[in-house]
Amino acid sequence: MSAVPLISVVIPVRNEAPNIAPLIAEITLALSEIPHEIVYVDDGSTDETPVILAGQPVRWLRHRASCGQSAAIMTGVAAARGTWIATLDGDGQNDPADIPRMLARGEAAGGLVMVAGHRVNRQDSWVKRRSSRLANGIRSALLHDATPDTGCGLKLFPRTLFQAMPHFDHMHRFLPALALRAGARVLSEPVNHRPRLRGASNYGTLDRLAVSIFDLFGVAWLQRRGKRPEIEEP
Repeated sequence: MSAVPLISVVIPVRNEAPNIAPLIAEITLALSEIPHEIVYVDDGSTDETPVILAGQPVRWLRHRASCGQSAAIMTGVAAARGTWIATLDGDGQNDPADIPRMLARGEAAGGLVMVAGHRVNRQDSWVKRRSSRLANGIRSALLHDATPDTGCGLKLFPRTLFQAMPHFDHMHRFLPALALRAGARVLSEPVNHRPRLRGASNYGTLDRLAVSIFDLFGVAWLQRRGKRPEIEEP
């Protein structure tokens, strides 16, 4: 890890003890030529997650009680020191090897930009794939969020872009739409997706869908109320 990182990899986790060390090793290898730091946020885990994190060469913070994935991302980005932020899930299904390519694309694009991962060969159950396809279709139709896979945990954006967004519970499901609202461009990048090898998912399908539909209308309201004035020099 670098004392002055170009990129901070922010990883929210809850009860992902067996996945921590393997994922850190992958990130370290993938970013070996890039000044970086790894920031874990333990969202109130009840397993050995905090014990394992304490023995790893990363920065980490802990929520005393679980506050959700969005709150963990907010905590991680607030603590991050990098110009760029990369988020990825802590279950090992996102591939850290995709991050350098996403960073290069973001730097080449210039300005405010979000590079959103698109899982082109998703390694999940049929139920998860179908529910995700349905949710992405509804989101795209209502929000026009410029990405086919807003639910992918692997995203890259400037820290300043995240700071300009409204922060609320479940915001992580709508980051591309919120980026557009803040005046950024959203670029979709095909990324690798892998089956979960260790542990069990901490998220259910039906409860996610119900919450997403409720929040969807709130984000649509935010988009309609957002204004970006053009500033003229006097």
